[in-house]
Amino acid sequence: MITNEPDITRTGTPASLSPAAAAKVAELIAAEGDPSLALRLGVRPGGCSGFQYEMYFDGQVGDTDVVSETDGVRLVLDSQSAQMLAGAVVDYKEQGLQGSGFAINNPNQQRGCGCGESFC
Repeated sequence: MITNEPDITRTGTPASLSPAAAAKVAELIAAEGDPSLALRLGVRPGGCSGFQYEMYFDGQVGDTDVVSETDGVRLVLDSQSAQMLAGAVVDYKEQGLQGSGFAINNPNQQRGCGCGESFC
């Protein structure tokens, strides 16, 4: 049978948000004033290792998108990115004077960048 729905068994465990990341994303979505928004995560060509991550708020979820939810916050990936990010976890860290930010822990990452960034 042919279907437009992604085969999760092929992509493995979908990417997810840590509780800390879900809390921060929920805070940012509340500031946007649109509770229908989700965090979209993708992998695109670019960066010194050949790929880079992109994250942005999106109000659209396509038929072939893979969606996971943590504490009421949706993480949306296109089906191609979902394959590259299977099992990945988006985390958020408060780092005091060094700043705060999101980090993507991706078990599929083969190597880091020459610039010292991971999967830049």
